[in-house]
Amino acid sequence: MGILLQRLKALMMTQLQNDRFLRALLRQPVDKTPVWMMRQAGRYLPEYRATRERAGNFMALCQNPELACEVTLQPLERFELDAAILFSDILTIPDAMGLGLYFNEGEGPRFERPLRNSRDIQALGVPDPEDSLAYVVDAVRLIRRELNGRVPLIGFSGSPWTLATYMIEGGSTKQFQYSKGMLFNEPALLHQLLETVAESVIVYLNAQIQAGAQAVMIFDTWGGVLTERDYQAFSLAYMQKIVAGLQREHEGQRVPVILFTKDGGEWLDAMADTGCDALGLDWTTNISKARAQVGERVALQGNMDPCVLYANPERIREEVKGILADFGHGNGHVFNLGHGIHPTINPEHAKAFVDAVHEFSAPYHL
Repeated sequence: MGILLQRLKALMMTQLQNDRFLRALLRQPVDKTPVWMMRQAGRYLPEYRATRERAGNFMALCQNPELACEVTLQPLERFELDAAILFSDILTIPDAMGLGLYFNEGEGPRFERPLRNSRDIQALGVPDPEDSLAYVVDAVRLIRRELNGRVPLIGFSGSPWTLATYMIEGGSTKQFQYSKGMLFNEPALLHQLLETVAESVIVYLNAQIQAGAQAVMIFDTWGGVLTERDYQAFSLAYMQKIVAGLQREHEGQRVPVILFTKDGGEWLDAMADTGCDALGLDWTTNISKARAQVGERVALQGNMDPCVLYANPERIREEVKGILADFGHGNGHVFNLGHGIHPTINPEHAKAFVDAVHEFSAPYHL
């Protein structure tokens, strides 16, 4: 067993062939701006759709480490991406808490047992990543092995506020009737839930890091629906708690942390002060202004409108050139979409995007 563990550790320590993504997150010099895409392993790829059909359904795919590894690697076979991101879902933690996650075609995620009272919230525990979430940790280990140092692997989680909205509402929402109702009527109860979720995210992400994730990202999809006061109290405070609780070094390397709040451009200063390494930007935030605002405190990731990928390749190339010029010369930029790639995007347009970033970014790093 000791020899096996030593061999596994040696394998995990495989020298990265392409580390520009990690270097950019740490604001170190790179030869070109690194690029990856949120939801890069997903429905826009025919090979993904074929693998999902083999799995039977989305959750079966997520819970099968071999198939999760397969779809994680699929976009790397098509595009010269600078990072892989674990194929999973942000709602794995609430599912492991026993809320009964399921998906109806065309309706998005739903929970059988949403949280609407103090009894249910007080009964929640922190899931053990090596037990009820073992399929995620096993997928991370397998993906790292199969990547074999090709590019870094990103692990991720939803933010406590974002996860709580799904847990309270029972699924997706535009009104936030129950979650904002709890925020205003029973704030102490909501804080209790957010504390438990934050602890769960810390344990979960640290397990991903131990298993081989070389950077982690926290997706705060719904932070932008809050007022500034409520964002600080009910979203950012818990992300800061997570950043403080994460293992920041593994395998002798820094493990960068990226925070992304959709529609969060107003709060970049406060986000940068959490101790994270990078901030994700959506397309509503000008990257030049964001860079001037945060200075050298953090790297920036973003921020092309995903709908640009509906345009012809030449127009995509022009948009890439514009964003690179807006960021300007120097280090600390990871090129990405401002949110996830849409399912109806032509993969050839995604390739034009990735290739354009590498083609036009080199002069900015001389």
